[in-house]
Amino acid sequence: MHKSRKVYIIGFMGSGKTTAGKKLAALLDWSFNDLDKRIEEQTGLTIPEIFSQHGEEYFRSLESNALKSLRSLKNIVISTGGGAPCHGDNMDFMLETGLTIYLKLTPDQLKSRLSESKDERPLLKGLNNDNLQGFIEEKLSYREKWYNMAEITVDGFNLDINLLYTYIKSRLIS
Repeated sequence: MHKSRKVYIIGFMGSGKTTAGKKLAALLDWSFNDLDKRIEEQTGLTIPEIFSQHGEEYFRSLESNALKSLRSLKNIVISTGGGAPCHGDNMDFMLETGLTIYLKLTPDQLKSRLSESKDERPLLKGLNNDNLQGFIEEKLSYREKWYNMAEITVDGFNLDINLLYTYIKSRLIS
């Protein structure tokens, strides 16, 4: 059982981290924090603006700082950005301070979800649907070594939030 009473939702962009995180937080009667929204609130810039004005490396630094600023919070579900676990010591930090859940989807499932929102996502901007598939496959292949470190891996496409809630409740609360 984790003493921290903290859950991190990780996975590729478009995997449903924010949606699942909000539902899980509501079921647990905990607070919810979306790391990207936190960064936007702290900087007054959108994620695409941060990428275009300052670059990815700067964004990753902000992301790591925002993640670690949540260290002392309890009874919270945190959805991370898709790349958060893969930079610096972020995944180790999450494993040490909470329960990590990987929402896993196939490249085809991700492409289906991301094809309509690719212009809103800095790493996908300008990709056509053919390039999108290859980008997802390559990036997911690289990132999965971190995602697979999560304590729990669930099917993000057919997610049963009530089953996940029951499992988490038994691990963190009982």
